[in-house]
Amino acid sequence: MIDVTASEWLKVRTVRSTWYLLLSVVGVLALGTLISYLMTAEWDRSTPDVQAAFASADPSVVVMPFAQFAFGVLGALVATSEYGNGMIRTVLVAAPRRLVLLVAKVVVVGVGALALGTAVSFAAYAIGKVVTGDRPAPISGDPFSEALPALFANGLAALVIALVGLGFGVLLRSTAGALVTLCVLMFVVPVVAVLLPAPWNNRVVSVTPLYLGPQFSGQLTGQLTPAQALAVMIAYLVVALGAGALVLVRRDA
Repeated sequence: MIDVTASEWLKVRTVRSTWYLLLSVVGVLALGTLISYLMTAEWDRSTPDVQAAFASADPSVVVMPFAQFAFGVLGALVATSEYGNGMIRTVLVAAPRRLVLLVAKVVVVGVGALALGTAVSFAAYAIGKVVTGDRPAPISGDPFSEALPALFANGLAALVIALVGLGFGVLLRSTAGALVTLCVLMFVVPVVAVLLPAPWNNRVVSVTPLYLGPQFSGQLTGQLTPAQALAVMIAYLVVALGAGALVLVRRDA
């Protein structure tokens, strides 16, 4: 198990796609910083009544959805790239116990996404605080002590989405199929759900991946409790990874 995990870690950190995805996250972090700066500059020029209606200039609003999707893409590529280039046959010869192989991928992707997702979350929050300085709420966002649960929840959400992407990759064995499925789940379903009659619109949106982290941390209230949000996250993992494991065991490479 240790050798298989070490091998998976070596593959993840040496392929170019991993570094491209991380570079894209850095780029979006820079974009979020620019947006935060422009919002703050506009706040400075506005009258007090207009300032009171401003949203927070926290770059996380822009950065985290993209970063979490990027980690989901990384999770999918960990599986689909091997099917795409035919290396899965060599991998299964070297590691014939397929469930052990899947567990090793889960460990590498999960730990990496949790660590990097949390780091990006804290970085975005810190940048927002530097840009807004000592300006009052709402432009400056929540104090650190109040924002801390949400920052860790963002990292947890990145872990969940990355592992769901891995599950889709193992299940579908197609990079395009896995990414389209993940994109629909994360971005299309919430938009379509808004068209549903109340209260089903809010109910459907509340169980989509991007909204589970804020509900788990208590930052977003009204639909799911933190315990219910965590249960939905676990359900996503069980369904995606369970389906992937079933296909991996029963289907030929």
